[in-house]
Amino acid sequence: MSSLLSLAHKHAASHLATCATRPVGATASRDGLLAELRVPLVGHGDDPARVIDALAAAATRGTTGSTGPRYFGFVIGGSQPVALAADWLTAAWDQNAGIYAASPLASVVEEVAADWLLDLLDLPRTARAAFVTGGQMANFTCLAAARHAVLQDAGWDVEADGLNGAPRVNLVASAESHVTIDVALRYLGFGTRGITRVATDDEGRLRADELAAVLGGLSGPTIICAQAGNVNTGSFDPLADVAGLARRHGAWLHVDGAFGLWARASRRHRWLAAGAELADSWATDAHKWLNVPYDCGVAIVRRPDDLRAAMTSQAAYLIQTGGSERDAVDWTPEFSRRARGIPVYATLRALGRDGIADLVERCCALASTMAGLLAAAPGVRVLNDVVLNQVLVRFGDDDEITRAVVTGVQQEGTCWLSGTNWHGLAAMRISVSNWSTTDDDARRSVAAILRVFRSLAPPPD
Repeated sequence: MSSLLSLAHKHAASHLATCATRPVGATASRDGLLAELRVPLVGHGDDPARVIDALAAAATRGTTGSTGPRYFGFVIGGSQPVALAADWLTAAWDQNAGIYAASPLASVVEEVAADWLLDLLDLPRTARAAFVTGGQMANFTCLAAARHAVLQDAGWDVEADGLNGAPRVNLVASAESHVTIDVALRYLGFGTRGITRVATDDEGRLRADELAAVLGGLSGPTIICAQAGNVNTGSFDPLADVAGLARRHGAWLHVDGAFGLWARASRRHRWLAAGAELADSWATDAHKWLNVPYDCGVAIVRRPDDLRAAMTSQAAYLIQTGGSERDAVDWTPEFSRRARGIPVYATLRALGRDGIADLVERCCALASTMAGLLAAAPGVRVLNDVVLNQVLVRFGDDDEITRAVVTGVQQEGTCWLSGTNWHGLAAMRISVSNWSTTDDDARRSVAAILRVFRSLAPPPD
């Protein structure tokens, strides 16, 4: 065991040490990786050290530099050093965090980390936070609590009786809500055809006047899904106005804040998420802007009883306290689960309020720097108002050229970013969310982007 762990540490340290200098995109093809990794599964097994060496060798070409400073794709943050160290310990301890009896440490650490998150994000301190896999399951968990609550208010026990014969639930979401909202509603048995989509403005923000008109034509149980951080522009729905409408109509308000909810940890940016505290539930990702390793989403519900009713499970063979000890199985859809709250605890404690605020503010400032440098270049247009960490860029006012620039930058290797389609236009999407990104990284990346663009569309004589 000791020698294998030392070998793994050696490979991990080498990977991290070279992350900032290797091409940011993966350089291996699927066929190349298959040729390297698809070996015969022999009866007597392979030497464990050889297996670790083989995986590490494949990783040098088959992984992206998502842990490094110039990865700007998909709002993927890197891992804070303290978070990675805590995650290694979490794997070594190998605790089942489902119930207190299986791991008192995991239970207590997650209880403390959850309380710290509520305080940091300035959400109701009586709410309950639960650690799940990511934004998808955070939205699912919150909306399961919403389904329970609105149907209970209508006199229906959905946990016992299911949805057959239940009162119809009105589902209202932004026209630009994240796909995980739709998927969560599918998982919950609602389907997506019945979602009422509310029009958005030029920045992707839900229009409160349109929401008011929609709600005016509805009656019965209603769930509204709003957004803190549009996945393309970073813009925020007018949450205070949306919350006022939700209360007026007796609707449940859920806020999808996978990365944007972290703006509330920053004095400079918290105004963007003003009114979020008035919602009934919130979803966010700690592996995005807190920069803890995958996987770690957070589901937060204002009334703990709603979350517990939707999630809890019991069995005669389990040791469930029912007292002050926290059994995670009461709050999450998983039963056996990794103690993913431990890296969250370590990161929150090590960075403190100021460190987390600085992380958010530096990423936003770097996004603004990149946007300014790109917008100043001939033939380049920034499509969004850069209020957070997202930048949308278009090249030559041409879809084909824009897509070619995205592909060219991915292949060039200085940085990695992705493309998107924004209001009918192809665009490059830059997401700055890594703790290690510096001003030099931002400027080097912009220079590489412009080199690729100029090679594809040289300026006219």
